[in-house]
This record gives sequence, structure tokens and C-alpha cells, in this order.
Amino acid sequence: MSSLTDRLAAASRDRTTTTVASTDAIPVNGKTKAPKNAAEDDFRELKATVHNRLLQQLGPQLYDAELTQSELEQMVRATLQEVMADDQTLLTPQERTRIAQEIADDILGYGPIEPFLRDPDLTEVMVNGADDIWIERGGRLNKVEGRFTDEAHLRRTIDKIVSRIGRRVDESSPMVDARLPDGSRVNAVIPPLAVDGSLLTIRKFSADPYTAQDLIAFGSFTERTAQFLEACVKGKLNIIVSGSTGAGKTTTLNVLSSFIPSDERIITIEDAAELQLHQDHVLRLESRPANIEGKGAVDIRDLVKNSLRMRPDRIVVGEVRDSAALDMLQAMNTGHDGSICTIHSNGPRDTLARIETMVLMAGMDLPMRAIREQVASAVDVIVHQSRLKDGSRRITHVTEVERMEGDVITLQDIFVYDHSYGFDENGRSLGRLRSTGLRPKFLEKLAHENVHVDPMLFAMDGM
Repeated sequence: MSSLTDRLAAASRDRTTTTVASTDAIPVNGKTKAPKNAAEDDFRELKATVHNRLLQQLGPQLYDAELTQSELEQMVRATLQEVMADDQTLLTPQERTRIAQEIADDILGYGPIEPFLRDPDLTEVMVNGADDIWIERGGRLNKVEGRFTDEAHLRRTIDKIVSRIGRRVDESSPMVDARLPDGSRVNAVIPPLAVDGSLLTIRKFSADPYTAQDLIAFGSFTERTAQFLEACVKGKLNIIVSGSTGAGKTTTLNVLSSFIPSDERIITIEDAAELQLHQDHVLRLESRPANIEGKGAVDIRDLVKNSLRMRPDRIVVGEVRDSAALDMLQAMNTGHDGSICTIHSNGPRDTLARIETMVLMAGMDLPMRAIREQVASAVDVIVHQSRLKDGSRRITHVTEVERMEGDVITLQDIFVYDHSYGFDENGRSLGRLRSTGLRPKFLEKLAHENVHVDPMLFAMDGM
């Protein structure tokens, strides 16, 4: 420890000299970076030493199930201050603060990505190996300085995340979907599937979920569109939110679900529970992967079937990606109006084709016309969302599903995103969601639910 102390003290004393002299240094093949790297290595070594002493002092108390999170945090930080106070290494106050914060993040949080998870402006954190971390801010990707100590450190962090919700990731099951306590979506892939080291992707969700007014402020849709969609939800229309990966479907689904009256019984079904509803009567169901023996899996389709026996007023499915589409259509067609779900697709017409494909995945030998009749009867509205070139997420279509004409389902756009406005000097889209001037056929159906829509919402001017 003494040699480490001497080296770190020398590095601390030389830091000012190195900084002043750096203007005269001539970088040759990056050699001028050597002192900084050596000091950083010493810093990491000291951090590891303090970390180990902290673990020795606290021991099994870290895993005491009777301790609350706040009590555990107070205990760790108090002990950490004692250990740091006992250490005689010459460190600046900033370095001591950094060591304390990084160790606290490792024990209480998720290591080097914890500061990014706390940042409310970030929407995604991507770890492409132990020393390669990227973030998404404002729709743009940026590489950051943080890094894990090694692959083992990254694997421990992944295990900490997935174990808290009873899931696992190992060589026999090297991919996992999980969630953080705030609902943020987590995906992890480890070797041998991930060739260059474990991969971790976290799509953050705000602790305070976005409201319709937030999406209006972001430009995702307009005030008139929000009023129309609120009427559709309250009028118990069946709605599908479609779009590509990262287009903001789950956020829009959360906003639409917030329009459901608080006196209704709502059942949410998801792979990883992300929706944040504040109504009084919400039942949350989450699918379960198979255990280590390959048994015990409960998929979305099983949960949709079971939800029909739970006296739901509304069924909200986080994402339909397989044969669960057939059961969802059956639910919509058997009196469970007002259901909402999301589907990956490229547009409203493609959404219908995706549903047909997923119904066929159920293995039922159904003629295509029968499937399309089911879809036309079940689905009322498609809300399609896209992620534009500037990184913004916008609703581009609000489309009515009308009826069958021959062998084709007819669609009618109610609101469409107008791209003709182009982009500003910063490359940000100037387009907007505009009314087509067409009135949907289901207004009479809304009236039967005592929901009335102002006809001026469909006027073409004044958007």
C-alpha cells in the first residue's frame, strides 16, 4: 500500500507541473498521454483498494433483506467516508469525491452508467463492451468517457439488473429482456452471442411519465390530435400504435392509456412491465421466460388468454409480436372494446399486413379473407409514429380502419404529417401533423358512448 501511496502522491504533486509543461510537449505516437494514463491506473488501483476495504467492513450487511434502500445507502456512504478518512494518500478533494461517488455507484447502483441513468435528458444508454459506452441525447448518439473496469465488472452489473426481477443471463440463456425499478427497458446479450464482449442497452423512461401536454410541447402531435385521440380512448375504440424501433410507441401508449377513465378495470400485459398508469384499478401482468430446465415459460399469448377471465374493462398490451395477435383480435371482437396495443411496422397499411402475418403464426389454417374481416371488424384506429432524420419522434398518421371492400381493408387518414415544410438550418424538421379534412365514420359509435367530438377538429386550416 505504501508504494501505491507514494506513486499516487507523486502523481498528485506532478499534476500541476505536467499541465503547465504540456504546452511545450511534442506528442509523438501519443507518448505525452503516458503520465495521465499512469495516474489514471493508480487512481483505479486505489479505488479498488478502498472498495475492498469497504466490502470487508460491511460484509453481509450489504445483503440484509430487512434494510430499506435508504438505510443501506446511508450505511454505505457513512462507512465509505470513514474508510476514505483513514486513508493517508494525498488526494485532492475532487479525487476523493470521485472515488466515493464511483464506489457508491458500484455498490448501490449500476457502476459507471449510474450517472447517465440519473441524467433526465438522456433517452438511451448503450454499452458496447466494458470500455465503450454511448448515450442518446436529443435523438443524437454520443460516445462518453465512462468505462467498466473489465468484462467481469460489466457482467456483474448485468446480473444485478436482471436478478432483481427474477431473471437470469448465462451461457445457456445469453439474451435477456429486463427492466429497472423506474420501468426503463433493459436488453442484455453476453458471449458467446456477443463476440466482442457483453452488450447492454437501456431505454430510459422518465420517473414522471410524459403527459399529452409534454408530447404537444415536443411536437410529437398537436392539441387537436390529442383531443381527438382522447375522445377515441374514452369512446372505447380499439387502437393500435405502430412504428419502428425507438419511434416512441411505448411513450405514446402510456399517454393514450392515461385517457382511460379511472373507474374502469385495466389489465396491462407486457414482456417487461414499463407502463406507468395512475388509475385506481390497474392489474399489471408480465411474461416469464423458461427456467434453466426449459420449462415454465409464460408468453404474451398466455397472458392475453388469461386476462379474458379477469373481467377486464380494458386490455393494454405492451407489444404484440407473434401469435398473440390472434387472441388480441378475438378479445377486441368479443366485447372487450377499448383495447390498445403496439406493433412494429413501417406504416398503417403495413400494420395490417403485419397483423395478418402474426395471426398466421398461430398455426390456424384460416383463409386470408377471414383474417382480414376479423382485423377490419376489430381495429378502429391506427396511430403510426416515426423517428425522423433529425432524431425527433413524431406521430405521422392517425388512420381510421373502415371496412372490407372486396378482399381489401380500406383505410382513411384523419391526420397526416406534412413533410413539405422541409428543415431549418440546424436540420430539424419543420413539418407538422395536419388534418386531411375527412371525418371518421366511427363518430356515431363514439356518440353511443356519450363521447362527442368537435367537428372543427377536422378542419383543414388553422393547424
